[in-house]
Amino acid sequence: MGVAGTFELVTRVECHLCEEMEQIVRPILAAHGLELGYRDVDAEPQLLERYGDVVPVLLRDGRPVAKIRLTTAQVERLLRRRR
Repeated sequence: MGVAGTFELVTRVECHLCEEMEQIVRPILAAHGLELGYRDVDAEPQLLERYGDVVPVLLRDGRPVAKIRLTTAQVERLLRRRR
């Protein structure tokens, strides 16, 4: 069974934790033929209200699946889980 879903990273400009999460997540998604989308928490009032102090946030199909930090193993587990 292939991996499905839309993955987005809620980020902030000049956020080192956001950059770290991107470096972990992007290559793993690419290996599964998936792309990582990006959303700027400061550009969307709804995101700012919900995640203003808690970035990065990894969204799968619009729902948060990880916040702040995650490991390669955690990303692989997320991909194995069904939505």
